Amino acid sequence: MSQRRVLLKLSGEAFGGGKVGLDPTVVRQIAEQVAQAVHQGIQVAIVVGGGNFFRGAELSRSGLDRARADYMGMLGTVMNALALQDFIEQAGVASRVQTAISMQQVAEPYIPLRAIRHMEKGRVVVFGAGAGMPYFSTDTVSAQRALETHCDELLVAKNGVDGVYDDDPRSNPNARRFDFLTYSDALARGLKVVDAAAFALSRDNGLTMRVFGMSEPGNITKALMGESIGTLVTATPSDDEE
Repeated sequence: MSQRRVLLKLSGEAFGGGKVGLDPTVVRQIAEQVAQAVHQGIQVAIVVGGGNFFRGAELSRSGLDRARADYMGMLGTVMNALALQDFIEQAGVASRVQTAISMQQVAEPYIPLRAIRHMEKGRVVVFGAGAGMPYFSTDTVSAQRALETHCDELLVAKNGVDGVYDDDPRSNPNARRFDFLTYSDALARGLKVVDAAAFALSRDNGLTMRVFGMSEPGNITKALMGESIGTLVTATPSDDEE
């Protein structure tokens, strides 16, 4: 049986603990949970967002050129990737950062076969700089990287919500959480937990996605290990679905 290989998507907001900048305590906790799974033989790749530093769409609404604002956001993801790499290595696991924008002094270029080789050797690969192109969200990049590095599952860690709901649970206390969902259903309902392009890319290529809350201690390790938490999103209806 081949080893489980997964891609974990972490939002930039998580790195900042809800604020601008980096919260070292939060990043250390994430790194330690990742290291626990790697020590159990799980192969892990990670895509990080940069919203704790810059959000391209928001900057563009303030008057910046959208493409330039998106590049600023990509640089923010690299800062998060480097911080995460450092804490993962402090937790006793080797790590590499690969970026879609060339910056040879701090990271390797994104090379899928090399990323796969790192994971096979027990190293965590952290992907920074998004797709290296404006107008692409890190959600979409997560699905693309998961497919290109042959991951078994895409794990989307959310801050403040523990899965996919039929409405925003923060404003609607009666919102219902889905245990299972198909991509087509998520798109038809207009659910915004990840962007539509990421849903469509995953659906069209048969990639399974699990959306879960990361605020509960140990949830990242549980998701990496394959435990049934949060919401499972698939291309076809689940056998377990009622």
